[in-house]
Amino acid sequence: MSRRTLLATLAVTTTAGATLVATALPASAAVKAGTASVSKDHAVFLASNATTGNTVGVFSRGRDGRLQAVHHYATGGLGANLPGAAVDPLASQGALTYDAKNSLLYAVNGGSNTLTVFKVNGLTLTRLQILDTRGVLPTSVAVGHDLVYVLDASGDGAVTGFKVVNGKLVRLAGSTRSLSLGNIALPNFLDDPAQVAVTPSGSAVIVTTKKKNTIISFALNKKGIPAATSVVTPSAAPVPFSMAFDSAGRLLVNEASGGESTYTVNPDASLTIIASHVTNNGQVAACWSVVAKGFIYTGNSGSGTVTAFREDASGGLTLRDPSGVAAVTGAGPVDEAVSKDGQFLYVLVNGAGAINEYHVNDDGSLSSLGTVGGLTVANGSGNEGLAAS
Repeated sequence: MSRRTLLATLAVTTTAGATLVATALPASAAVKAGTASVSKDHAVFLASNATTGNTVGVFSRGRDGRLQAVHHYATGGLGANLPGAAVDPLASQGALTYDAKNSLLYAVNGGSNTLTVFKVNGLTLTRLQILDTRGVLPTSVAVGHDLVYVLDASGDGAVTGFKVVNGKLVRLAGSTRSLSLGNIALPNFLDDPAQVAVTPSGSAVIVTTKKKNTIISFALNKKGIPAATSVVTPSAAPVPFSMAFDSAGRLLVNEASGGESTYTVNPDASLTIIASHVTNNGQVAACWSVVAKGFIYTGNSGSGTVTAFREDASGGLTLRDPSGVAAVTGAGPVDEAVSKDGQFLYVLVNGAGAINEYHVNDDGSLSSLGTVGGLTVANGSGNEGLAAS
């Protein structure tokens, strides 16, 4: 199919009676033979992070893993740009997070200090809430065990918790905790914390700090309220950035210096190092990571590649490819998402204005499926946040 732009604008009315504006996304090279059989149940979501009005784009996922653009939905908030962040305007992972259990999608609005909650019904989003995060510059949001925590990156840095109750978020009174990072008045991409994560069991909330080279964790009580004091763990390698959990509940931390480390999260929220694999393979700015089929895939913004780590049953790590390169993405990969069944990997390549599509093979190798191109950058802001249902 030839490349074209869809210009239709739709009015979408929510169940609460509010009207959202949904603008169709540009079609791309990914709309090709084989994508006619698209799924109405599986989607990939992309946050624009536009400073003039943040939106979430919806892409349908075909049975072959290829994407087709559907609509944009306004979050009702504003995106933000950190000084010096270039293709990575929020310098974080988790700006957009899908809650599969509750069919909810959470989007941070860094420029308006809010969190937007969407109900997901197949390829349709209904905006339910716009919540004050009670801090400045929210850049990451995480979910675990019906608990949702937001990371505010400015000032001393802070986390604030919510709980899913009857399909909506309710703020947890007394859940805000300072990270005591030193009153970052205007964080740049190296100063601010990188990501917040909640353990799958809901036992702890965890934050990586790039400049401090630490991982900060708080034990959560049965109500989801953090302990009064944090546990601070020195990172196994410099510049801890993204986090994920494996099927055994171990914490996987990707370091922007090129390494990957595994930790056990103890009941008191302290971390015990299991393994650390520091690579010297020439890959630069390894800042994003997802897990699929027992492999960890990291996006390397500085070198335009994806690296694959193999994790064994005890949490040990090895490079799948001696070169450290599982795929060449093009300039500026900044975020990743993986389908629930682990079959497909999607990489947001801001430098090229594209989403790359890959099939995850059983041996951990990646097969390119194509590219969704023509993603626009609004008002000098780059897209930030990728999630999959």
